[in-house]
Amino acid sequence: MPVISRLLSIPLRIAEIAFAAVVVGIIGHYLASFDSIDPWPQARWIYTEVIGGLSILLGLIWLIPFSSGFFSWPLDVLISFAWFAAFGILVDAIHHLPCGSIWSWEFRGDSVCARWKAAEAFSFLSAILWLVSALVGIWFTFRKRDTTAEATTTRRRWGRSRKVDAAATA
Repeated sequence: MPVISRLLSIPLRIAEIAFAAVVVGIIGHYLASFDSIDPWPQARWIYTEVIGGLSILLGLIWLIPFSSGFFSWPLDVLISFAWFAAFGILVDAIHHLPCGSIWSWEFRGDSVCARWKAAEAFSFLSAILWLVSALVGIWFTFRKRDTTAEATTTRRRWGRSRKVDAAATA
């Protein structure tokens, strides 16, 4: 079973890194171009930048194939909630623009609305991917183990095994 969870985990981490990079690029462009606006919108965008940067960093670290990466699922849930908050911040910011519905994700072209819609869409999708990654980690951590193999053979130090009577272990 660890093979299946690893095969699921690697594409999820790559997609999380890519989606966070898209959001960081778009919001970073706006932060660089608007330096004389009210500090409150900049604080929201800086929060989104920090969450995106943290997602890229953690995604790269947890992309390294160790099984201990599956035990980081509480942080995956936390990052997912942070992405949902960033999505809410972007929805609130785009609400003041004449861009239409927040669920109308038509982000073709080079307009302001298209860029905001792209940042909004990728932040929502990133939140979903981090949540799915947490579910994979939970599944890996708490999956059902084969109890019959554990009852007949126990492992001693350095990988040597010995036979044990099933009645003696009960």
